[in-house]
Amino acid sequence: MSMTISAGMVKELRERTGSGMMECKRALVEADGDMELAIENMRKSGLAKADKKSGRIAAEGIIGVKVSDDGRAVAIVDINCETDFVAKADDFVSFVNNVTVALLNADNIESEEQLLAMPLEGGVTVDEMRRGLISTLGENITVRRFERFKTAEGGTACYLHGSKIGVIVELATPDNELGKDIAMHIAASKPLCVSADQVSDDTIAKEKEIFLAQQEDKINGKPADIVEKMIAGRVGKFLAEVTLLGQPFIKDDKMTIAQLVASKGNNALRFTRFEVGEGIEKKEENFAEEVMAQVRGN
Repeated sequence: MSMTISAGMVKELRERTGSGMMECKRALVEADGDMELAIENMRKSGLAKADKKSGRIAAEGIIGVKVSDDGRAVAIVDINCETDFVAKADDFVSFVNNVTVALLNADNIESEEQLLAMPLEGGVTVDEMRRGLISTLGENITVRRFERFKTAEGGTACYLHGSKIGVIVELATPDNELGKDIAMHIAASKPLCVSADQVSDDTIAKEKEIFLAQQEDKINGKPADIVEKMIAGRVGKFLAEVTLLGQPFIKDDKMTIAQLVASKGNNALRFTRFEVGEGIEKKEENFAEEVMAQVRGN
């Protein structure tokens, strides 16, 4: 004789798994009321669903950033899902926040494998929680990238624009206001790197090639030394455009970031800027099709 499944049992299973009511009731019926067996079976089912959805494009999501209380460490993560609807879900937002905090407080997390195996509050790993969310929310979820800065004597800062653009910065000496200003500037201006010496030779060679092609008519017939000066001028302008220290400060374009940090007796050492979806080829779907796909469970 099969055990009667009460509403209280279904409620408990929903609270413990985050899954839907009918899925919980079905799992309890199949486990003949055994709560732990039902959870085990649902976890197995969740893993299967996660694997099935792992090939789907996840180009939405949110950025998480957090600075330690002492200002010596800062972390940023880019976690993706398939739709902006899920990106705003409380469970997804909570997951991103949990991963960001755990990363900030962890040591020696350098690879994706290490991050996915990192324990969160309650003992579950990042990957276990990620797979559980895939089952609950019905979309592919990926921890795309992350970074963490830690300094013994310098300072760190972060800036989050909405939930789609995040920046972390390391300064030579602590300065919360300066750090936030620089992080905000980076979010808006998208520099490639901190200084000109960090721009690769290949990038500079490509810029020279583009300039020569664009200015071919003006260059023809000019002496070699004049051409070299023109090229040097163009490269200098390019480096000012793409390097943090060379860019005009967004709050006061009469000074560069280099001049700003010098005026504070400080320097910007490194930064990371993440923007949701950058570099991902996103499949175009209209909203009606998106909703229908969710209804069908595809």
